[in-house]
Amino acid sequence: MNELNLGKVAVLMGGQSAEREVSLMSGEGVLQALRAAGVDAHAFDPAERDLGELKREGFERCFIALHGRFGEDGTVQGALELMGLPYTGSGVMASSIAMDKTMTKRVWLAEGLPTPRYVLVRREQLEGLSLDDLVANLGLPLIVKPAREGSSIGVSKVTKVQDLLAALLAAAQCDADILCEQCIVGDEVTCPVLGEGHAARALPVIRIVAPEGNYDYQNKYFTNDTQYVVPSGLPRTEEAAIEALVVKAYQVLGCRGWGRLDVMIDAATRQPYLLEINTSPGMTGHSLVPMSAKAEGLSYEALCCQLLASATLDHVQEVPE
Repeated sequence: MNELNLGKVAVLMGGQSAEREVSLMSGEGVLQALRAAGVDAHAFDPAERDLGELKREGFERCFIALHGRFGEDGTVQGALELMGLPYTGSGVMASSIAMDKTMTKRVWLAEGLPTPRYVLVRREQLEGLSLDDLVANLGLPLIVKPAREGSSIGVSKVTKVQDLLAALLAAAQCDADILCEQCIVGDEVTCPVLGEGHAARALPVIRIVAPEGNYDYQNKYFTNDTQYVVPSGLPRTEEAAIEALVVKAYQVLGCRGWGRLDVMIDAATRQPYLLEINTSPGMTGHSLVPMSAKAEGLSYEALCCQLLASATLDHVQEVPE
């Protein structure tokens, strides 16, 4: 056993998704932090090794640093449930819903939470789709994104009707479901949430100032041009409203452990709109959850240890005394 009494720990990283490169960076950071804290932690890439080896090699819990499909969508979570290996982050159902931006919006709307208007377009509908009707419904500019990808992969901001089909086709290369969304113009913020149920709490809000408002994959991970402002500089009343909103959005999806919610604030009305939730957020040098935690005095190492200590299962088997 290690100092934290957490046993042999697998840091799941890499995987098969389009976000593999980012996941490897996240996982390496987590691995080093856990080892520095005295945890018996080991790297484990599900793209290169069978998950069944986790049980055979005596691992006792898993830190999920996978992003995207086959890591953040409930599939790995389900496998770990079957093996009885506690893991970080949300369970099977919450992970699966949260990975699908359309399903997430449906739950939020059913709970009366604000999220931009949207139209779901399926890949097979593209041939007969009326682009003019889509624009009439959502206005311009509008956002086109794959329903089940992360890290801004396949996302386009469309300002002209003649660019819309190319954006739809680009998103369709990533996913059979394409989410077309009303573009909210204003401040872009993100806010992490830690915990579960009534104990869930928001970390400090971060305001994102990207070059020309383009917070894409490149500007997220591989440039230093994007500014992250924390404290956010927003009025405290706005911050408090955003914190309350993201905690409610996290709770209604049944999330646990941690998550990060992206929000747009309408410049004219100052109304915050929920965009999406990440249930296995990035932990790289550019990542926002560690940045927010640090602003509250929680170090990267302490954050990793806290998350690992919260690892659990959807259905914890009661051990008889």
